[in-house]
Amino acid sequence: MLVLSTSASRIMLGTATLKHMLQGERRTLRAVAHPLRLRLLSLLSGEQLSASEIARRLGERPANVSFHLRKLEQAGLVEVVGTTQVRGGTAKIYRHNPASGEQLRTSADFRLLAQGMGQELARRAHGIAAEEPPVFTDFEGWVDPATAERVARLAREIGALLHDAAGPHGHGRVRLATSVAVFRLAETEQ
Repeated sequence: MLVLSTSASRIMLGTATLKHMLQGERRTLRAVAHPLRLRLLSLLSGEQLSASEIARRLGERPANVSFHLRKLEQAGLVEVVGTTQVRGGTAKIYRHNPASGEQLRTSADFRLLAQGMGQELARRAHGIAAEEPPVFTDFEGWVDPATAERVARLAREIGALLHDAAGPHGHGRVRLATSVAVFRLAETEQ
């Protein structure tokens, strides 16, 4: 996830634009409010899958997965990237939209998403491979604006690189978990 927000840009929005933007944010926030949807986003970050493939992997009913995928698609968090023929029908193939985290514009939205991602990160941590230690970094401090922009660009690049290189299990691939959040903090602590 990557979120950079400046309050100055919001002041210049018209009332209709602001109302439309807030409706979209509420839709996005509601979409990530369900634990299964966060799991779907995790799966679709690494592979492009149909609802039935996801349902098999997670042990969920296909109808339940399809319902939650529609909600994620409506919120712009997943996108249909193709179709495939299955038993006389057509199934949509979904993937997580790597830039979707930037749709969250308010700090309240991001806090709720961060809470959910914290739970997802804890779930992933149970599967850490013993043979290779995890890479971890954490930072909260002051940097110049150019460094802040560079870090944001690098975070976007990491997301794009991982989403572009993602593929199915096998073929010499390794399973990787990555969560990146870059955001500006208020001048004073809350």
